[in-house]
Amino acid sequence: MAPASFTQNSKTVCVMDASGSLGSTLVERLLYKGYTVHAAVQNHGELQCFEGEHYDNKKLRVFHSDPLDYHSIMDALKGCSGLFYSFEPSSDQLTYDEFMAEVEVRAAHNVLEACARTDTIDKVVFTSSATAVIWRDDRNTMSSDIDERHWSDTNLCRKFKLWHALSKTLAEKTAWALAMDRGVNMVSINGGFLMAPPHLTIKNPYLKGAAEMYEDGVFVTVDLNFIVDSHICIFENVSSYGRYLCFNHVISCNKDATKLAHILLPPSEACSPERLEDTRVYQQRISSKKLNKLMMDFES
Repeated sequence: MAPASFTQNSKTVCVMDASGSLGSTLVERLLYKGYTVHAAVQNHGELQCFEGEHYDNKKLRVFHSDPLDYHSIMDALKGCSGLFYSFEPSSDQLTYDEFMAEVEVRAAHNVLEACARTDTIDKVVFTSSATAVIWRDDRNTMSSDIDERHWSDTNLCRKFKLWHALSKTLAEKTAWALAMDRGVNMVSINGGFLMAPPHLTIKNPYLKGAAEMYEDGVFVTVDLNFIVDSHICIFENVSSYGRYLCFNHVISCNKDATKLAHILLPPSEACSPERLEDTRVYQQRISSKKLNKLMMDFES
């Protein structure tokens, strides 16, 4: 494949799924930086989110693209040098269960296969999750911090019904296997809990096992602007490779946990007397040094 450079089609990129908070903000930021953007959304109703003066941009093309429909993916990728991919469940499948992993794996396989068959694609930025990293039996006894070299244990995820972690782990592993087999230049971002609507709900499947994450020092969150900047930095930097844990805050003490609870829960449930008296601080046991080093000179 051709090396990453900004000539001809290299300033044309695809964002899929572009309808979520991460995808739509990526579209906006990429347009601002001068890219031509193919915004791929799953549902026809979501096409409306790119209408109006805010998106009156000749460099924006909007596609209906179902990650389970191979041909619709190919249409969206045509002429693009890069893909920013994140999986968003369809509106009729809001909760993660044991079957979601199959759907997400099939979607990842379709998207990477389409990239392999698209001659212009130079780089894929695959959005995964920190939940594909942190769920391990030995996480409390490791001599070093958890980082992007680690993978969640799928058997552990099944045992404790951590369906979000299972889905993200299996989908990312599927993507990596296909990328390596087909010679696709892929980089993945394992993001923390996204601090942006509509994710800010106690029902978010990322939060299954939140108490254990908190006590183990691996409960991480990420601001929307930071994860968007990370995606663009990783795409534009020719030296980026492999996986990157992406977060900018660790929930490690009562003050942090209470603040998050006030965002996620009704006031009556957000603060209990026991929580107010808790003064413990849990040691951070997760590292994003690899990403921090890459982003040191990145200008937002």
